[in-house]
Amino acid sequence: MNRARAQKAVLIALLLFAAPCGEALTQAGRRTSASSNERTIALNVTATRTDASSAPISADEISLFDDGIEQTIKSFSPDPTPARIVLLLDNSATLRTDIEKLGQAVREFIYEIYEGDQIMVVGYDERPEILADWTDAPAKIEEGIKLLRKRGEPHLFDAIAAVVDQALLPLTGIRKRAIVLISDGLDRGSKSRFNQILAELQREDITVYALQLPDRTGGAYRRDQPKPAEAIRLLTEGTGGRAFPFGEFKETAATICDELRRNRYVLAYSPTGVSYNSTRRLLLVAHEGINVRAKTMQP
Repeated sequence: MNRARAQKAVLIALLLFAAPCGEALTQAGRRTSASSNERTIALNVTATRTDASSAPISADEISLFDDGIEQTIKSFSPDPTPARIVLLLDNSATLRTDIEKLGQAVREFIYEIYEGDQIMVVGYDERPEILADWTDAPAKIEEGIKLLRKRGEPHLFDAIAAVVDQALLPLTGIRKRAIVLISDGLDRGSKSRFNQILAELQREDITVYALQLPDRTGGAYRRDQPKPAEAIRLLTEGTGGRAFPFGEFKETAATICDELRRNRYVLAYSPTGVSYNSTRRLLLVAHEGINVRAKTMQP
């Protein structure tokens, strides 16, 4: 399962906006504020060496810029803690795949997670629905896969809002939270706004990965929201995640699960020279031979 892939060191920047609203999940399912001049921020970082070495990466090998100002890194430590991963599946009628392949994509994750990790499976069309609640049991995932069906329109943004609000925010003692989106990125009819959804994901430091299907609209213009492929790009890059082509499910599941357990770090710093009343760009730079990813904005 040690298949973490190397990427070039990235310079990442995106705009962050406000907080979200969204539909309720069919089944039941902060940041702390401070007024002092100094507060410590913990930032989730994915870091790998391009030579596939397992040697830990140190704070001396990376630099952090907050709103264009280089910051002092207080600590940079590996995070081997368990993950909570929501598999969020588009099961709308016109998605360009079939139920069997969606089920196969889900199935691979339960066999690639590490001890202590848990998965939730949520399908969405006009409404999100929990197909399998938090579990590490293959039998429960298989039961959830049997509930998959294709119908309706994809309310993607409402589904993300519901997952964040009702599945991920209530978790206590878990900082490693991720959404694996299986979709082409199309939204039709959500009440939630894309910019609000992205802002909330960044505010809560929730990482989004994607298994990206072909755009069923053929890249058609979308008023007041990004095109499907652009939505996938912004969600993944803006939260420090990655997008993978839909297919090679076992390899993709292994890469994501390996990355969350073996290549995650927590960076701590106290911002200096910045305004706490505005959204700020974050930029991580690493020494040659090291790839780093993190969310691109700090509220």
